[in-house]
Amino acid sequence: MADQTVKSANPAPLGLAAFGVTTVVLSAINAGLLPGDALPAVLALAFAFGGLTQLLVGAYEFKNGNTFGMVAFSAYGAFWLWFTFLFWASGANLMKASSGAGVGFSLFMWGVFTLYMWVATFRTNLALWVIFLLLWITFFLLAGGEFGMGTGTLGGYLGILTGIAALYTSFAEVTNATFGRVVVPLGNPILKA
Repeated sequence: MADQTVKSANPAPLGLAAFGVTTVVLSAINAGLLPGDALPAVLALAFAFGGLTQLLVGAYEFKNGNTFGMVAFSAYGAFWLWFTFLFWASGANLMKASSGAGVGFSLFMWGVFTLYMWVATFRTNLALWVIFLLLWITFFLLAGGEFGMGTGTLGGYLGILTGIAALYTSFAEVTNATFGRVVVPLGNPILKA
């Protein structure tokens, strides 16, 4: 009798693509490469691709038994939903716009969360390690910008690099899975088992 086992697809490349694309576009605004009036397009992208897609990927990672993937994709999906709600609700006068201190402290706490998620990447691969390294630094720079320290533009540029790293990792995982071998390297873990 033939083996009827169905192999599950890896949802991570989709989540990485959603995170990467959304991060690059928003970061282009933060870096001053796109005008602020591009924000409505980013909000829609952040809601649909960054938020909802990553939440779905987090659920699939849960089903696959991947704790790291479930926590990362679910959390950053929720980040993008928070981001869109923050701007949509204040833009629709459902609530007052947040102070820079409120946004800054929120971004700081996302940096703290990302820093501890980065520690777990020491046992995954170099590509994920780079994404999370760049991301926690990005969050702290963006938080500093909200606190008036003038680091927001630098955070935007680092965010672009973070998004590109996520897109590279997504590309590598899709390509390697499609070819059935390593074509695009992800790099060895920083810490060996």
